[in-house]
Amino acid sequence: MSVQVVAAKMAEVELKDIPNKDLPPVPQVAPKAEEKPAVKNEPNAAAAASEATASGDPSPPTPSPNPMKMPQASAMKRTDPQQNGGEALVNRDGTVVEAPRTVKKIQFADQKQEFNKRPTKIGRRSLSRSISQSSTDSYSSAASYTDSSDDETSPRDKQQKNSKGSSDFCIKNIKQADFGRREIEIAEQEMPALMALRKRAQGEKPLAGAKIVGCTHITAQTAVLMETLSALGAQCRWAACNIYSTQNEVAAALAEGGFAVFAWKGESEDDFWWCIDRCVNVEGWQPNMILDDGGDLTHWIYKKYPNMFKKIKGIVEESVTGVHRLYQLSKAGKLCVPAMNVNDSVTKQKFDNLYCCRESILDGLKRTTDVMFGGKQVVVCGYGEVGKGCCAALKAMGSIVYVTEIDPICALQACMDGFRLVKLNEVIRQVDIVITCTGNKNVVVREYLDRMKNGCIVCNMGHSNTEIDVASLRTPELTWERVRSQVDHVIWPDGKRIVLLAEGRLLNLSCSTVPTFVLSITATTQALALIELYNAPEGRYKQDVYLLPKKMDEYVASLHLPTFDAHLTELTDEQAKYLGLNKNGPFKPNYYR
Repeated sequence: MSVQVVAAKMAEVELKDIPNKDLPPVPQVAPKAEEKPAVKNEPNAAAAASEATASGDPSPPTPSPNPMKMPQASAMKRTDPQQNGGEALVNRDGTVVEAPRTVKKIQFADQKQEFNKRPTKIGRRSLSRSISQSSTDSYSSAASYTDSSDDETSPRDKQQKNSKGSSDFCIKNIKQADFGRREIEIAEQEMPALMALRKRAQGEKPLAGAKIVGCTHITAQTAVLMETLSALGAQCRWAACNIYSTQNEVAAALAEGGFAVFAWKGESEDDFWWCIDRCVNVEGWQPNMILDDGGDLTHWIYKKYPNMFKKIKGIVEESVTGVHRLYQLSKAGKLCVPAMNVNDSVTKQKFDNLYCCRESILDGLKRTTDVMFGGKQVVVCGYGEVGKGCCAALKAMGSIVYVTEIDPICALQACMDGFRLVKLNEVIRQVDIVITCTGNKNVVVREYLDRMKNGCIVCNMGHSNTEIDVASLRTPELTWERVRSQVDHVIWPDGKRIVLLAEGRLLNLSCSTVPTFVLSITATTQALALIELYNAPEGRYKQDVYLLPKKMDEYVASLHLPTFDAHLTELTDEQAKYLGLNKNGPFKPNYYR
């Protein structure tokens, strides 16, 4: 072992024997003429020393060399592995100086002091309020530990006005408008087709004179759609189709922008229908177009204001549930206006339903339960596009996935995708997570809920809240315990509990957010369907349910390709003739799915 390293060890041992409080200046083995205590040049050194002493650190702070003399250290830095990384500086003349190991200590103390200077308001909150208010409001459709506002006053009891003096809206808090505007601007960046449509068509105003009443999820993505419709000439009034999915700050931004919006996160059932009625029943304003998601708005007008249909030119519906209702009305001969089935258009079915759910199912479950998916047994009820997306995501995370299905074609697809097809009662005792994706009612009934294992997570990815029989759980013998926003423990008398998410309502939009880019595809399809129905000549569409023409599906898809720097191949004249196609499309028949 070299003399220099031995000297370094000795110096280190001597340092350890010195009490912290009586630490004298450490002599440096260097020419006396060059000795100069560096502590005087470092005003934070004393604070750092006291900080280290208070923390109980056994290593005393050592004054660092004079920074002005550091260039004299053509001294080499050496590390002895036997001393746990202890370092020594070796000068040119062979003398050894203890390395200023406390430089990092002093820096850490400074950083700690700087950290302590930050506002501690959030730190003083309870754990449940550790998320900042702006953050909670930002993701008001996401799961948070509390409601998105401390103000428990119902918006229906408030008198609010925007900066222009208008009060034709009912939202949580108009003061959140600036924050909502920033969220809308972020969404615009991920909705290229809708922005392109706005730019191309705003000069022509194809919706001039249109009065659109809408009932959809009120999120930043919907706001981009509403502002696009407005830019194309339409007037809009809007309500929410889900009591949990409204982003309060986005609703505030829309209200500030002059839109008549009636929605807030956490509405009651009574609030829900009140908001729809306020959209529809307004003096001097008669809607002539309906944009619906779930069919509730159409149902309300049909039941309460049937005469309104005399001036309505068309309905655009985007959900499985709403489309079923329209087909039922059509079959019964009660559908009195043309309707466009957007849900079964390729751009909705193959993109929104599949890819959106593939990403958002994991997001919703993680935010609400912090569950780990690897090795979990999951049963997915329904293997349509939503079910396919959910199963693919869960399988990729290492879950053991079972599928229930009534359709032999979808069932065969599930089998060939590697999933075991079962009946729900065969696996209900053993699974960790139950997810419904059917669009049906009473898929998970009380009998199944009673047989579930302790801690089973139950949620719904379908639009309607009818798939899980939540009403059967509201009985005296069961205890409900709210543990997070949209997360309830339902406890049986024997202590067994299940975790119910969003009270059986749509998981992803109630408990998390969804990919903006995918919603751009759906929103563009909705906008084109509204334009088509509104501008269609008399007689083109009868009182029935229609699919969007395939040419429009292809147009929507083409608007999104530039995002990926994608380049389509063009048919030659010979190839087009051989296939019997127009070179510019459509390339698939209308029945293609």
